[in-house]
Amino acid sequence: MTTLYLARHGETVDNVNQIMQGQTQGRLTDNGIRQAEALRDEMASATIDAVISSDLKRAVDTATIIAEPHRLPVATTKLLRERDWGSFTGRHIPELKDEVWPDDIETIEQLKQRAAEFIGMLRRDYAGKTVLAVGHGIINKAIQAVHYGKGMHEIPRMENAETRLLHIV
Repeated sequence: MTTLYLARHGETVDNVNQIMQGQTQGRLTDNGIRQAEALRDEMASATIDAVISSDLKRAVDTATIIAEPHRLPVATTKLLRERDWGSFTGRHIPELKDEVWPDDIETIEQLKQRAAEFIGMLRRDYAGKTVLAVGHGIINKAIQAVHYGKGMHEIPRMENAETRLLHIV
């Protein structure tokens, strides 16, 4: 069994400004850094064997802060990237309310496939380990949906720097 602490990155400038970040790098706000530091302090005494992050800067920066007391390197993977919002990327979220979704947005099926690949990687490469993985709101939701065999709509939204504990068998 693999124990997974699944975390969402700290607050970003685009979160505050309600910008659709998608797979852009993103930058933590001062508050986002404080959130990551608080999570670091909360998890300082936890046994963690490996730290994995999305390869996007906002997640890597969060993971690096949390990994400090464990003196662990941060491995990155594109499997943990946020949903690709295609031509919606960089747009103001409230303005998208009534827009027709373009064909270049990553589908829920594609997202869940990526989540399943991540879970498979954990089973294969981290069996019996405790892993901290830092991702993004929607990919984290997809990972939980696949793990629990639920619909995405059944998984509660994760706040910035929130963690959820999953046991991968």
